[in-house]
Amino acid sequence: QVRLTESGGGSVQAGGSLRLSCAASGDTGSIECMAWFRQAPGKEREGVAYITPGGTIEYADSMKGRIAISQDNAKNTVSLEMNSLKPEDTAMYYCAASLGWRRSWPPPRIDFAYWGQGTQVIVSS
Repeated sequence: QVRLTESGGGSVQAGGSLRLSCAASGDTGSIECMAWFRQAPGKEREGVAYITPGGTIEYADSMKGRIAISQDNAKNTVSLEMNSLKPEDTAMYYCAASLGWRRSWPPPRIDFAYWGQGTQVIVSS
């Protein structure tokens, strides 16, 4: 079993920055991929970024150039640095872990068996 604990959400003005963190515990050695998703009211949940233990990274086109995902394997932590935030970035952001990653983009939700509780990001004009 894997437990994911998210932190770092909050409210910022357009152009501001936030750093989200996700701490994994439990059977972390079985994780093949960790990802960030987001879901805004009235919209589908979408992949934001993912990273593998070996360091392979992908980003959503809508946020590429404004975000950076990183990991600290010793601490079992994955972070998402977000800059130049826009009002359309407002959403609940979720951390997820996959034990059977198909290595595709966008990341399929069904491939991620473990999810955090979500952290709210609000970007005002």
